Amino acid sequence: MLYSEPMASLPSSIIESSGDLPSLSVCNKWGRARMFLHGAHIASWRPVGHGEVLWMSLRSTFATGKPIRGGVPICFPWFGPNAQNTELPAHGFARLQTWSLRDAEDLPDGRTRVRLALDSTPQTEALWPHKFSLVYTVTVGQQLTMELAVTNTDRAPIVVEEALHTYLDVGDVRAVRIAGLSWTPFVDKVDGGAQKSQVAAIEFTGETDRVFLGTTSTVEVEDRSTARRILVAKAGSQNTVVWNPWITKAARMPDFGDDEWPGMVCVESANVGDARITLAPGTSHTISQTLSVELLPR
Repeated sequence: MLYSEPMASLPSSIIESSGDLPSLSVCNKWGRARMFLHGAHIASWRPVGHGEVLWMSLRSTFATGKPIRGGVPICFPWFGPNAQNTELPAHGFARLQTWSLRDAEDLPDGRTRVRLALDSTPQTEALWPHKFSLVYTVTVGQQLTMELAVTNTDRAPIVVEEALHTYLDVGDVRAVRIAGLSWTPFVDKVDGGAQKSQVAAIEFTGETDRVFLGTTSTVEVEDRSTARRILVAKAGSQNTVVWNPWITKAARMPDFGDDEWPGMVCVESANVGDARITLAPGTSHTISQTLSVELLPR
């Protein structure tokens, strides 16, 4: 059970579903969303008047101990491969843990707010020898807001990387144009980590994996094939990651369909590399992002 009290105490906008991976479905006047306790993973968001905003792979594995491919995975406490031990889980362990439902409520304006929590355990400390507390606040409305707060509950400083690894659903990535990062330096992971500068809007002609540096800007994902624009606003984040695996890399991933790459693009709010966060004992940091959608004129 997610609550110790009867399930009738859940807000009217929330339905619990069980199974191998328990989840919550939110339905209110502003839209619908679904999130799993596994990894505090948001798998779907459909605001009223729009189709699905988050992309999910049809090949995703929904199993204990495995990451979910698509939606919004949480990367913590490291990003990508672990720098000291590449045998540890990529992107950290937070997306592989079962989070607890702290509380949920219907807000006066009709939105729904859900808070999930994850604290350090002997199992997490075996992977990363530090104590911490994570609280993830998700607000479902005409916009989708995600706030990840980390508190250092250890006796010594901790250093963390973090990312809200957001997969956006698009009609065809080859018709997508991303604005908001012009004249921003980035690390090109496809080109061996070369440092470059983005001089115009991003358009996709091949595999793309870029970590943009020192940016707090809102990113606009203009999808000409569906005539809509997705905006990704953020706070507490110094990096934006833009990723699409294209043909060859998609074919190498067992939980990613070979022909699925045109339908997605990742725009991730992050603090990684030199922007990683150092927390003194008892201090906290919050990274947040808000998604919104608008139609393009046809």
